[in-house]
Amino acid sequence: MLKSSHISSPVREKLFNGMTIIVEQVPVEVVSLHLWVNIGSAVEYDDINGISHFLEHMVFKGTERLESGEFERRIEERGAVTNAATSQDYSHYHITTAPRDFADLAPLLFDIVLNASILDNAFEQERLVILEEILRSEDNTRYCTFKRLIEVAFNRSPYKRPILGTKEIISQLKPQQMRDFYKNWYQPISMTAVAVGNLPVGGLIEILAQECVHKLTENGSCRLPKVEQELPFTEIVRNEFIDERLQKARLVILWRVPGIYQLDKTYALDILAGVLGRGRTSRLVMELREERGIANNIYVRNMTNRYQGVFYISTQCEIENIPLVESAIINNIRRLHTGMVQKSEIERISIRVANQFIFGTEKPSDRANLYGYYQSLIGDLEPAFNYPLNICRQTSMDLMQAAQMYLSPDAYGVVVVRPSGN
Repeated sequence: MLKSSHISSPVREKLFNGMTIIVEQVPVEVVSLHLWVNIGSAVEYDDINGISHFLEHMVFKGTERLESGEFERRIEERGAVTNAATSQDYSHYHITTAPRDFADLAPLLFDIVLNASILDNAFEQERLVILEEILRSEDNTRYCTFKRLIEVAFNRSPYKRPILGTKEIISQLKPQQMRDFYKNWYQPISMTAVAVGNLPVGGLIEILAQECVHKLTENGSCRLPKVEQELPFTEIVRNEFIDERLQKARLVILWRVPGIYQLDKTYALDILAGVLGRGRTSRLVMELREERGIANNIYVRNMTNRYQGVFYISTQCEIENIPLVESAIINNIRRLHTGMVQKSEIERISIRVANQFIFGTEKPSDRANLYGYYQSLIGDLEPAFNYPLNICRQTSMDLMQAAQMYLSPDAYGVVVVRPSGN
């Protein structure tokens, strides 16, 4: 049986300004610092959609202490690396350095995240970069299919908005709108700082606390909006599109499922995703690709957002095979409703899913990422320790009940993207 002790216990403290810091010493000669801001595109209004991602870019454009480009130059000249990301639920900045450089470089990351200047001229220059990124995304067939999936999954939820925003909205954003958004949301009380690497815990806490205390939580709402879960599908909802760049059709079948706020309901769905589509011996891969040869690139995912998730099955196939593939997928879903998954199959998938989780915590950056994710989204680190254990506790009855509750064979969303001329 896998045990939660594979991950040790980090030290967590909350500072007087509301920021949470998490530190852990591990015997690997790097230190990874991650700053998580508890906001993403889900907190945006429709008329500023994309501002979170745009702001992620602007954070790197300088502060009173650092000119534009100086942060990257000083990071790179020490051989350190940096990156950032924005999702629906969070924004995330990180650096990985040698231990000897951490005390010098960590303050730079805090500075750009906490004290971004957001100057008008830099804003206008970066707007062009964002518009180009949106244009490139529209040329990416995988991105376009996923965007359509999300639009079918969410009708009213803020999760329906594209993280990048749209050309129309980004073109009209004003620098002051971003400064207001930044002031409201980029507050210490909305942030988590995580440092993992080969420095003593006390030293890591001292460095992080010293940088954090220079920024006090100001008058901003910092209160996440209430997001009501959308109801399950009550019928089969079909959406078809044409994409002339494709040679084979894309078929996606999807259901609305619980998010991370109902974490205990997600474990069985994670295993069901493995039963259906993880590895050559999974059910859909065996039937659709190996035995019948009617589909390939079969991918099954239980996507867990903060408020609500999406369970989806994605395949590629010839146009004429779409009805066959959909029927086969739904027949497999029906079997999950009526037949117990064999214990041996559950054990194989559980070990695979749990091990993937464990393998993803071997590097300091992985662990820092894991701690920051759970602290930001649910304010609790226990799921980070106990995920493998919770996965391995799932029974055949748990899987059947999850399938019956969330994966209806009679009500689901369908996205079909066809090549032109078919």
